[in-house]
Amino acid sequence: MNLKKNCKIQKKTLTIFGININIILLGISSFLNDISSEMILPILPLFIKSLGGTGIIIGIIGGFKTGLSNILKVFSGYASDKTGKRKVFVVSGYFLSSVFKVFLALSQTWHQLIIFSGLERVGKGLRDAPRDSMISTYAKEKRGKSFGFHRALDTSGAIIGSIIVLILFWFLKFDFKPIILISAAISFLSLIPLQFVKEKSEETFNVKETLKIKKIKSEMNFKTNFFNLSSKVKTFIIISSIYSLSNFSYMFFILKAQTLFSGKMTFGIPIFLYVLFNTFYAILAIPFGVLSDKIGRKKIIFAGYLLFSIVCLGFLLFESLPALIILFILYGTTYAMIEGNQRAYISDMSPKEKRGTAIGLFHTINGIFSLISSIIAGIIWQYIGENETFLYGSIVSFVSIILVIVFWKKLNGKELKH
Repeated sequence: MNLKKNCKIQKKTLTIFGININIILLGISSFLNDISSEMILPILPLFIKSLGGTGIIIGIIGGFKTGLSNILKVFSGYASDKTGKRKVFVVSGYFLSSVFKVFLALSQTWHQLIIFSGLERVGKGLRDAPRDSMISTYAKEKRGKSFGFHRALDTSGAIIGSIIVLILFWFLKFDFKPIILISAAISFLSLIPLQFVKEKSEETFNVKETLKIKKIKSEMNFKTNFFNLSSKVKTFIIISSIYSLSNFSYMFFILKAQTLFSGKMTFGIPIFLYVLFNTFYAILAIPFGVLSDKIGRKKIIFAGYLLFSIVCLGFLLFESLPALIILFILYGTTYAMIEGNQRAYISDMSPKEKRGTAIGLFHTINGIFSLISSIIAGIIWQYIGENETFLYGSIVSFVSIILVIVFWKKLNGKELKH
């Protein structure tokens, strides 16, 4: 009787342009946080070099930033499934990232950069899987559009952040550390919209759904959640992890551009190209998300893998400024095609009671392979050659394309819209 009393039928939630208000609020937090983060990212490889870091060190830091956060995502995803609480992980994650950005600004050696840049990403590891699960829950049948919208806001913040750093560094002559401190202050603002996000708890379902969810959670543990994921989910995670093995840190693309110029342009042109990358990522994220809702995510992801392989070849073959402009635009396009749609695809294939675990596992395994990829890229860059780094990326990405073709039928099937 009490259960019936406490269980309420889900009320209609405010939407704007067909997107749930909670997704919009989560997007605004990501927007503010990415303004902050992208004030750091384009200057980070230059900051590392100024502190004596070599190609391998850049690879380690780039991989460590991605790898550490993603390794944590499966645990935060599982914990959010187990407790039914997502928002606490999201808020804690944004707060930790803000705090460690302050420490990042205080770094005196590249050794400290490794530690603090890694710890700053711990916050990302805590928040991403629970946040993506919240987006998936609120989006329902419009997941491609909703994830695309979130990625677009996220990357719009990246555009603004990289433009701000270009102005501060190029025109106002700010040094690396003051820029990072300013970015940390902006990062704390991302906590404000989260206070208005309403968490969708068990009580928003009807009595039958609530009893079913409580029974599942009482039987839930990490091992069963992991091994009971569908074979389609596991197959896609394996294929996407091979792609991640090719997708080494963006810092090598910036360094490639830096090596082609001299004087003041050594810093200005790479940051400008990074702005282009983020601009096209933001502009195209929603269209590719909407398109994936219509024609299927697998086709868009496959095309994204293929384009990335071609882009890497382009960085190997061309070195003029016009060519770099085109290549950075295409590089941003690959992210628009792949990033949001991979998350939406995993969400489609996962039941809601295991969605956080599935998304977290996806991020964790991909993060481990991204870490390995960036370290391999750093070794190739330092001991074999810069161009060979991009040849490596192109070849391994092509392997993921072959795997998609081989397992095309296995990746078909009914998607879960709840």
